Amino acid sequence: MTTQHPAAGRETPPTTARPAARGGSAPGGSLVSAQHVTRRFGDVVALDDVTLEVGAGELVGLLGPNGAGKSTLLSLVSGQRKPDSGVVRLFGGNPRDASSRQGLGLTPQETGLPATLKVREVVDFVGRHYANPVPTGQLLEQFGLSELAGRQTGAMSGGQKRRLAVALSLVGRPRVVLLDEPTTGLDVGARQALWAAIREYHAGGGTVLLTSHYLEEVQALAQRVVVIDQGVVKADDTLDAILRRVGLRRVVVRSSADLGTDLPGVVRSERTAEGGAGGAGGAGGSGGAAAVESGAGAGGMGTRDAGTVAAGWRYELYTADADELVRTLVTSGLPFHGLEIRGASLEEAFEQMVASGPAGGAPPGRAPGTGRPARASRPTSTGLVRPDAPPSRGDAGTPTGVAPSGTLDRTSEEESAR
Repeated sequence: MTTQHPAAGRETPPTTARPAARGGSAPGGSLVSAQHVTRRFGDVVALDDVTLEVGAGELVGLLGPNGAGKSTLLSLVSGQRKPDSGVVRLFGGNPRDASSRQGLGLTPQETGLPATLKVREVVDFVGRHYANPVPTGQLLEQFGLSELAGRQTGAMSGGQKRRLAVALSLVGRPRVVLLDEPTTGLDVGARQALWAAIREYHAGGGTVLLTSHYLEEVQALAQRVVVIDQGVVKADDTLDAILRRVGLRRVVVRSSADLGTDLPGVVRSERTAEGGAGGAGGAGGSGGAAAVESGAGAGGMGTRDAGTVAAGWRYELYTADADELVRTLVTSGLPFHGLEIRGASLEEAFEQMVASGPAGGAPPGRAPGTGRPARASRPTSTGLVRPDAPPSRGDAGTPTGVAPSGTLDRTSEEESAR
């Protein structure tokens, strides 16, 4: 929902939704400012000395597991809570003051919609709080909700409610919009449509601060990425700079031969048996994956399941020198095809930052930069946190505000401590 306060009358809106021009910002031009902010919930430190500045026109993605502190940070910026220490400013003022929240749009993780009001009535009601709202029909069309205009919100699916919640955050043409896990519960098509709406708002001069544990979402939208884990900022840089921190290249190749375990410079590897029969699960047929193996160290390929008969292998090899690895493959005389060389993904960058922690590290079992116990994570064969790709799901698949499993998943300690 939006957080502006009523303004009398309506003005004729422009044909495209653009943020309203208003004054007010922190010294130095930041619209959102958090300086050395700490927030606790009992014994749980949700944010630990966090500093963040967001300037006009930026699209910033806060990336981290559930319970990392992302939602807590947005609650401070929106004035719902106050920090235990440090200073938070919104448009140069205290976000706890109503006057400072003019020009702010917000979609929280959970949104309560009046169940008996129709969709168009909810948009009209919220829009009447603003001098220059986006027309209801235009907003519903932008978010793919036109056919639902006459439906009561209580009859909407979780994904449909999520789209409406994001639409309501933009109805007042805010200068800054805070989106907390905006695409939770959306299927692929709805997610793409919502991304397009966010991009359109940003292209019109809007400032976006969004949280997500979907790696693909941050990589698709954000120009700047802030990685938060266990209440600590691990990285704050442009997306390209974040990706450049990972010195590894990913070489994907298919071969009917076993490429061996002595390939030069390979620090991590995975291989999947393709097109085989028998073995675990009896996978068979063209393209059927019979087994997946992981290894670490130079050329560590793992061991094939003795019950698997594979027609070929798909290898993912991680190396700092892709050219040397390809030369080795070419001169080895072994058959291969489907060669691909890719740069690091945001997943690899995230894994590296979360695994390494800030300079100086922390004692075993302790979160970096704090004296509290480190939170449990889901390790992979390499000991890194590996988020799974979010599954496709229908609009009715996930209730509004409920994070699906299989993403950057950790217990939300800040929520349970409320």
